[in-house]
Amino acid sequence: MAGRLTPEREAELYEAVLDLLREVGYDALTMDAVATRTRSSKATLYRQWGSKPELVARALRHNKPVSLAEIDTGSLRGDFQAMVAREDDCQMEKDSALMRGLMRAVHDNPELHKALREVLIEPEITGLGTVLRRAVERGEVAADNRALPYVVHMMVGAFAARQFIEDCPVDQAFLADYFDAVVLPALGDPR
Repeated sequence: MAGRLTPEREAELYEAVLDLLREVGYDALTMDAVATRTRSSKATLYRQWGSKPELVARALRHNKPVSLAEIDTGSLRGDFQAMVAREDDCQMEKDSALMRGLMRAVHDNPELHKALREVLIEPEITGLGTVLRRAVERGEVAADNRALPYVVHMMVGAFAARQFIEDCPVDQAFLADYFDAVVLPALGDPR
């Protein structure tokens, strides 16, 4: 999509978009502000990404350079630990706050919802499916385990509920414990 930009310039643009999102939120983010911050023209932004929702979704995807499907430690628990280790606590807190803001915006913006699903959510769900399929193939999880389709819901729930219930950001220690105490037992690991 952004074929004529150098990878460095594209990364710079994406970082500026994420910075602006954190500063002003999705609704107040404008292509004018992105153009000003990145010293580019609005025409260039629209030519490269087509719309604000697409640009935001691509910036978020760029922020997650490792696909879940690429994680393969040889065990499901190891894969979950590697997922948690992808980001430090500070970055996780920033990303969680950003996603909470975007979830509010999704309710009023079907184009944003569609872009996030296509560019960010579906690839993550597909990657998680690959991780879980490998666990089934290794015999770690029964193929007919009724919790398999709900693992993504459990993971999203961990992010949403921690802030809401405990007024604490999600961090590596919480997620590691959550996987061991909730997700793995649901999949048949009595840990």
